[in-house]
Amino acid sequence: MNAIEKLIIKTHKAAADLRNTKEAQIVKALKALSRELNENTALLLKANSRDMEKGDANDPKKDRLLLNTERIKSIANSILQISKLPDPSGKVLEKRILYNGLQLEKLSVPLGVAGVIYESRPNVTFDIAALCLRSRNGCVLKGSSEAENTNKEAVRIIKKVLKEHTINPDCVTLLPSNRETVEELFKATRYVDVLIPRGSDQLIQFVRKHSLVPVIETGAGVCHIYVEKEAALDKARDIVVNAKVSRPSVCNAVDTVLVDQSIAPVFLKKLQPLLEQYKVEVFADAPAHKLLKGYAYLQKATAADFGREFLSLKCAIKVVKDIDEALLHIEKYSTKHSEAIISENKKQCNRFIQEVDAAAVYSNASTRFTDGEEFGLGAEIGISTQKLHARGPFALEKLITEKWIIKGNGQIR
Repeated sequence: MNAIEKLIIKTHKAAADLRNTKEAQIVKALKALSRELNENTALLLKANSRDMEKGDANDPKKDRLLLNTERIKSIANSILQISKLPDPSGKVLEKRILYNGLQLEKLSVPLGVAGVIYESRPNVTFDIAALCLRSRNGCVLKGSSEAENTNKEAVRIIKKVLKEHTINPDCVTLLPSNRETVEELFKATRYVDVLIPRGSDQLIQFVRKHSLVPVIETGAGVCHIYVEKEAALDKARDIVVNAKVSRPSVCNAVDTVLVDQSIAPVFLKKLQPLLEQYKVEVFADAPAHKLLKGYAYLQKATAADFGREFLSLKCAIKVVKDIDEALLHIEKYSTKHSEAIISENKKQCNRFIQEVDAAAVYSNASTRFTDGEEFGLGAEIGISTQKLHARGPFALEKLITEKWIIKGNGQIR
C-alpha cells in the first residue's frame, strides 16, 4: 500500500465518522470556518502571492489563481451561506408498507467520498470542503501545482477548525499535486465514490478516458449569445458586455456572439465602443469584420475561433441569417453549458429555450448567472454539462444518493 492510497483510505474511514456527526456540530464548524478564513486573510494572501509569482505573469488564467481580500471575504460568506442550507442527507424520500407487511423506506444518503481534480482556483478548495462537510461526505482534493501553497494553507485552516469541533479532520484531505496522485485516484474504486474534474476541457477528457471511478464532468463552457432581429439593442449591448468583461476567465463568460444580419450594422456600432473600452480582442467572420472596420482589436476569425473557450478578454462575432442559422451554429459548437437569446419576441425566445440543449438556457439575461450561489444553491463544485445525476450547478443538493431501508418480521420470498 503506497502513501497516496493510505491517505485515501483514511478519508474513506473519516467519511463514515462524519455520517454519525451531530447536525449542530457540523453547522458550528462551518460558521467557525467562515470566521477563521477572515481572520487568516493575511496568511492566505502570503501563500497565494508565492503561487502568483510562478509562471507567466501575463497568462489570463492567472485571474483564477488570484486571491485578494474581497475574494476571501466572498469565500467566507459563501461558507456561511452553506451552513444555513439544510442537510440534503437523511431525508425520507418515500415510505410505504408492502403487501407482505414489509416496511419500505427510501432515504437520501451521502455519496461517501468525492474526489476532485482541479486547476488553479484555490476557492474551490474551500467550496468543496464546505459542501462535502455539510452533506456529510469525505473529500480528497487534488489541486494543481500552480496553487500548491495556497491550497496547503487553505487545508491547514480547514483541518484546524475540524479538530476544534471534534470532527475527524481526515474527512478533508489534500493530496500531493504530482501526476502519480491522479493515477492512484483513477484506481481507487473501493474508497472514492465519484471523481469530479474541474478545469480545462483537456483535463476533463483525460479524466473521463482514464478513470475507473465514476466521473461527473464539470465541462468547459463555450457560451453563445444570439442577438435576434427583434432584440432591444441597448439591452442586448449591456448583456453582451457584461457576459464578456465582468469576469472573462470563468466558464460562464460568453465566447461567441451571434447577430442577426438585419440588425448587425446598428447593433455592432452600439457594441463596438464598449468592447473597445475594455480592450476586447474580437475574432469576426467576414460580414462582422467589414462592419467593425476601424475597431482597434479586430482579427479575422478562422474556423477554430468558433467553438473556442477563450477564458480571457477575447470573443468571436458571427453574423447569421436568422434564428435557424443561429440554432445550427449553437448545436455544432456548444459544450452544453450556458446559451442565451436576446429578443422581445416571446415566440422566438420560447423556441430557443425548447430547442437548445444546454444545462442553462437564458432569454434576455447574461450567461454569467450560471452559478450555484446565484441560483440560491450555495457554492458549487462546478457546472455539470452532462445529464446523469447532476446538470448545471453541481451543488449541495446533488452530493447525495439513495438507500432503501426494508424492515420485516420474518418475511421470506
